[in-house]
Amino acid sequence: MKGTQIILDHINGREAAALMIDGTLDDFLIAGDAPLPGTIYRARADRPVKGQGGMFLSTPDGPAFLRQVKGLAPGQMLLVQVTGYAEPGKALPVTQKLLFKSRYAIVTPDAPGLNISRAIRDEDERDRLLEIAHTEMDGVDFGLILRSVCAGADPEDIAEDIATMVATARQVLEDPSETSEVLHEGDAPHLQAWREWTDPAQIEQDPGGFERCGVLDALDSVRTGKISIGAGAFLYVERTRALVAVDVNTGSDTSLAAGVKANMACARALPRALRCLGLGGQIVIDAAPMPKKDRRAFESALRAAFKSDPEETTLVGWTTLGHFELQRKRARLPLSEILS
Repeated sequence: MKGTQIILDHINGREAAALMIDGTLDDFLIAGDAPLPGTIYRARADRPVKGQGGMFLSTPDGPAFLRQVKGLAPGQMLLVQVTGYAEPGKALPVTQKLLFKSRYAIVTPDAPGLNISRAIRDEDERDRLLEIAHTEMDGVDFGLILRSVCAGADPEDIAEDIATMVATARQVLEDPSETSEVLHEGDAPHLQAWREWTDPAQIEQDPGGFERCGVLDALDSVRTGKISIGAGAFLYVERTRALVAVDVNTGSDTSLAAGVKANMACARALPRALRCLGLGGQIVIDAAPMPKKDRRAFESALRAAFKSDPEETTLVGWTTLGHFELQRKRARLPLSEILS
């Protein structure tokens, strides 16, 4: 099917959301058993980690780990927010920099100031949004970021979103309790889809939407780890305990430029594959053979592809063996763990 579809459904009783673009699965979100990123706790400092500048914390959902700690003593209570998913057997990654994020607005209690997304370049539009921000944030000490989707949006919708996030932030920060508890739940897949997938799309919410729209077939295909990238070339994406290995194959193409073409296609397809498989951490690409002079073009293609990806990804560089390394935030649970 041509066009963009957002399908909201359930798999095995788990809430899930799929983004289909021209009949291809572009993104997939599914609920797991672990605490959702964005969840805010009042946690208790437990014990410091010498040499790492970190601190283990106690939360209602188990141990958490806070990096770059200064002036924090064991037994002290503090507010922290879950930033991603932990590897099996490890503590939850958390931060003290709280964000209250919605479709139009991000409220930043620890970073005052009114900011407009850099993607909005029209000066008249920026002035319009800044006026809305000043009106809604009058007398509020928090910071605010208006997201790129605000461009051309209804001012009442933006104002309502800002007010909701400000109220949520106040409720969390002004909670009088002194016990370790969950103060705010992270967004489940359906709400996250509304928040992040902002392009115009056909919405499918009736039960059975995944089967009708081809999502289940697309998931069965992507779960094999073999991703077609056109012209007979394909990727193998395999998760190990230490890292995610990506093997680029030229397939049936035996031309002199086969390696370059396959690697460039890999650069374009890899963010989608990692999103749909829910993979992050250390990623190593075993690129198809190509001249060293073409490496810079490959890096540029990778950088452009990940620029629009929602998960933070750092391009580390080439190894002595000719592999390319990336570091990606673990913001999702691996699909293989949930749909085993």
